[in-house]
Amino acid sequence: MNTTISNNGLPGLAQATGSSKGSGNAATPAAPAGTGGPTAAADQLKLTDSARALQQATRADAGATVDTLKVERIRQSLADGSYQINAAKIADRMTAMDRQAGGTGKV
Repeated sequence: MNTTISNNGLPGLAQATGSSKGSGNAATPAAPAGTGGPTAAADQLKLTDSARALQQATRADAGATVDTLKVERIRQSLADGSYQINAAKIADRMTAMDRQAGGTGKV
């Protein structure tokens, strides 16, 4: 496996290249940029599908829109003490989530 660390064209920094096979030397510096030495390779990054999904989920514009009226109604009902908790509905959803996590059923 080869590893290259690029200096991204910054003057005075050496480019290091290492290999997991060979002489046991983890990294050997190359000539600084602009001295006629090896050119810096372009950085590459490959994301897995899971990483792409996580990245997309963290973007502010990727999520569903927030129903501000519903949020305000809930906030007001919490403030005045009229918010009702439906324990049976919570229990049903928790049971369904447990079944789904265990692979024994669908939600």
